[in-house]
This record gives sequence, structure tokens and C-alpha cells, in this order.
Amino acid sequence: MTESRHTVNIKSRHSVTIKEVAERAGVSLMTVSRVVNDKGLVKEVTREKVQKAIEDLNYRPNISARRLAGGQALFIGLLYHNPSPGYLTKILLGSLSACRRNGHHLLLEDLGEKTPDSEPKEVARSLKAAGLDGVIITPPMSNHMPLIKAIEAAGLPVVRVSPDNIHTTKPRVAMDDVLAARHMLQHLVDKGHIRIGFVKGPSDHPSAHHRFEGFEAGMAENNLALEDALILEGDFTYRSGLDAGRILLSLDQPPTAIFASNDDMAAGIVASAHMLGLNVPDDVSVAGFDDTELATNIWPELTTIQQPIVEMSRRAVELLIAVIRNDKDTVNAYRGLMDFKLMSRDSVQSID
Repeated sequence: MTESRHTVNIKSRHSVTIKEVAERAGVSLMTVSRVVNDKGLVKEVTREKVQKAIEDLNYRPNISARRLAGGQALFIGLLYHNPSPGYLTKILLGSLSACRRNGHHLLLEDLGEKTPDSEPKEVARSLKAAGLDGVIITPPMSNHMPLIKAIEAAGLPVVRVSPDNIHTTKPRVAMDDVLAARHMLQHLVDKGHIRIGFVKGPSDHPSAHHRFEGFEAGMAENNLALEDALILEGDFTYRSGLDAGRILLSLDQPPTAIFASNDDMAAGIVASAHMLGLNVPDDVSVAGFDDTELATNIWPELTTIQQPIVEMSRRAVELLIAVIRNDKDTVNAYRGLMDFKLMSRDSVQSID
């Protein structure tokens, strides 16, 4: 209670200064400046402390001063064409939050409404004409090399999210989907499952290839044979998961577990099991990938791989800003892959 009254008195007495924020967070003035102006690398735990101090003290940075210091507002393009609404929602949350916090503008561009396959140069010209300072490209378009080369040739810096080649030296934000899928496959095997179905993502999506590669590797590591009848291709939509679930669960020897390469399809598989009078996980275990909101909005809640989508899109914005401003320290600091986490929930259980 004492701290709350003290905070109110500060806000009512005068405009809060950056020094007070630094003292509240227990950091230096330079660290607060880096967080406010998004310049230089700041540990996430430190960033959170500073942001909490800013919120507690109701600190409002001087926008004019920030621009004089080199923080001029940028116009950032976010290019997308992805069938998963849950994935897109998290991408937008992270990128919008990062742009808002740093005083930049975000322009959304659905490439499904354009023709990048036949006219990549025309798409690039339209993006340049829109006055963008740089673009972030999300999967599967992050693997569309004719479009990417055309955008780069137009003079726009590019940061790709989850490209096919996660080890590229060009600016990108990614996690190791192959390793993550191997972890999930091993989790299912450790639960006693050896007859495991898999539902792929769309063939033009780099993450879909990586996740199936991880599934194949995990099966081989456990000396389990791949069965063509247990492997189906979806398109990252709920409907494709529903259809795949009906096929797999209607087999004479259905799988005891099904691993879908995203949560939308996994949710469709759960629904198909219910429609066939089967119980999840008693009759069949189901696992997904991404940990979107859908994973915990269905029953039973999905066991899935938590991909840090919000953080990935936030980092993509910060990386693009660093590329535009030639901030080599931040660019180098963001070369690493992001972590994932296996979320064990009620849709998977052990079998005898």
C-alpha cells in the first residue's frame, strides 16, 4: 500500500523523468534509454523491469527528443499469407506491440491478394512506392526467393521469419522446427505409442517440411517404420485436420497417437475423434504444434510445441530496425535460434 501511494504522489507532483525510471528499475540511465529507444541489446528480464517501472510511474518519453536522438519513426511492412488464424494473430500481436513501443508504423500486406508468383517485381515496386523503410516476411512467403530478391533489388531491407534455411547469414528470426518435432515424437514414444500418425502442413510451407523431417528423424531414432497410410497432407487449416482425422481413425488399424504439424489441424483431429464416438486421449492421443490460443480453448487441451510466435515477431521488428540503422551489435546478437517448449497437456496419455 505504501508503494502505491508513493507512486501516485510522484505522478501528481511533476512529470516523471528518465532518472526516476532508472532508479525504480534499479538500472542505469543508458539501459532505460535503450529500452525506450530500442537501441542496443537488452536482456529480456531487464527490459521487463524497465517496462514495469515505466508503467508504474506513468512515464511518457519526450517524442521530439527521441527523434532528435535518431529515433525517427519508420514505416515497416509486414507481408503475410498464412492459413492459420491463430498463428497470424500472434504475429500481429508481437509486431504491433514492438512498433507501438518504439514509435514506428506497421503496414500489413496480404500477399494472397497479390500475384508474387507471376509479378514479384511489380509487388516489390508497389511496396517501395508505399514509402516503406523495410519489410518483414512471414512463412510461407519467407521462402519465396523471387519475391525476396525483387524486394531487395528495390532497395528495401528484409527480415524473414522462419525461412527454409534457418542457418542463412541473412537477417532472419527462427527456431529449430526439426528438433522441436523430434522432441514431440520422442514424447509420444515415451508414452508408449509406436503406431503414430502424422498430418503434414502444406507443401509450399518451409515449417511443414521441417516438422515432417523431425518426425521422420524421431521415428528412425526409435527404430519405428514409416507407414504411408499413417501419413497424410493437410494445409494448416482446421478443416484439413478434420478430414485427416476421419481417414486415420477409420483405418482397420488406426494409430494410437496422431501428431499434427499445427494446432489448427490437431483441433480438427480431436473434433473428428469426437464425431466418430472416440475419446481423446483414452482412444487416441493427439498432439499439435505452435501453442496458439486454440490449444487451450478446446477440450481436452492440446499437448503441443510452444513456438514463441509473439516474441519472434517482436524480435523481427527489432532486427529490421537494427538492419535499417546499421546497428551491427544488435544484428549479431540476434543471429541465434529461439527456444521452444513442449507443453504437456490432457490430449496425450500413456498406453500400456
